[in-house]
Amino acid sequence: MSKTVVIIGTLDTKGPEIAYLRDRIRDLGLNTLVIDSGILGEPVGVEPDITRAEAATYAGTTIEALRNAGSRGRAVEGMRTALKKLVVELYAQGRLDAIVSMGGAEGAVMGAAAMMQLPVGVPKVLVSPIASGKHYFDPLVGTSDIMVVHSIVDILGLNPIATTIFDNVAAALKGLAEHGHALGQPAEDERYVAVTMLGNTTRAVMALKERLAEAGYEAVIFHSNGVGGPAMEELAEMGQFVGVIDYTTNEVYDPMTGGIHDGGPDRLRRCGLLGLPQVIVPGCIDFSVFHAGSIPETLRDRPIYDHNPEYTLVRASYDEMVALGELFCERLNEARGPVCIAVPTQGLSIPNTPGGPFWDPEADAAFLRTLQSCIRSDIPIHTYECHVNDPAFGVEVAELFIDMMRKEP
Repeated sequence: MSKTVVIIGTLDTKGPEIAYLRDRIRDLGLNTLVIDSGILGEPVGVEPDITRAEAATYAGTTIEALRNAGSRGRAVEGMRTALKKLVVELYAQGRLDAIVSMGGAEGAVMGAAAMMQLPVGVPKVLVSPIASGKHYFDPLVGTSDIMVVHSIVDILGLNPIATTIFDNVAAALKGLAEHGHALGQPAEDERYVAVTMLGNTTRAVMALKERLAEAGYEAVIFHSNGVGGPAMEELAEMGQFVGVIDYTTNEVYDPMTGGIHDGGPDRLRRCGLLGLPQVIVPGCIDFSVFHAGSIPETLRDRPIYDHNPEYTLVRASYDEMVALGELFCERLNEARGPVCIAVPTQGLSIPNTPGGPFWDPEADAAFLRTLQSCIRSDIPIHTYECHVNDPAFGVEVAELFIDMMRKEP
């Protein structure tokens, strides 16, 4: 039985282009289901399988109400809500094996939001002129596995550049739909452990991963860049892991300064509420991350470290380290499962070493004192005369987790 590709597009402005992509997908032997996400005009050059009026009902509204919402933004938000619910239902009904959306700014954002509701592994492709390196990617990808294609030209017309892109997207969907698959649940004998990491902690995490493997656990590593941590927490909620080693917890600090590695208000909380065993390390909490040349004026008198040509690190202040200790306690004290904390006392990041630009033992000690003063009495804190990126410390952290799991029923 042929697979079905759901196609989302604003057919009042992208109708001929959506029709072209639909036909190419059909030519390759796949079924299609076209959803009209347009709001204002009527479809041009293509008939949808699900009309804009039908789609709007999934948000508990009507297309007329969306057209009269008072602003373009409110209308788009209403249709985005509808599409999110609609694609979940189509997937549950077995009517969606892969999904693609083509659009400009609003069309891309609506299509991406719908794709983000689908499980990891369900093929998702987004085609847009705003999918370029000069644009913010969070609205297009979020924490999902969306494949983003820069259309190069705007999606208006079937010129040779556009059709080449569309032909290749259709070919990709053919392979994805027929050979891709959604993420399944781990088998009973598979023991996956979520671990967070940055370049500043790579050597230690590599040693940690090796020690876990010796004990029969497989580490799944997440880059703690503001997306990796939340993605790890989402997958934990889906039952993918037997436990968590949150080794690189910097994503809780960036929200304090406006840094780009912002893990959101629930970072360091969600896995604890699940009752998962956790070992927590304050890796890299001593800095926030900014694009090169974009450090706020209020932070420019801080110690600064050029991590690479694209990213610059800014040292956390003494008061912020105290606030981080309080934040760790607030969130970890809510945990419903076993937790322990491992603190290296010889530096929390690569530039945080004796003589390094971020070396501030008083500030780091203030974090530790605060942590010790307000953490729940049944959450042990282990300190080590090590640097956070020392492989020996990584092995010690792995041993804490292995010991914790031995005690778990």
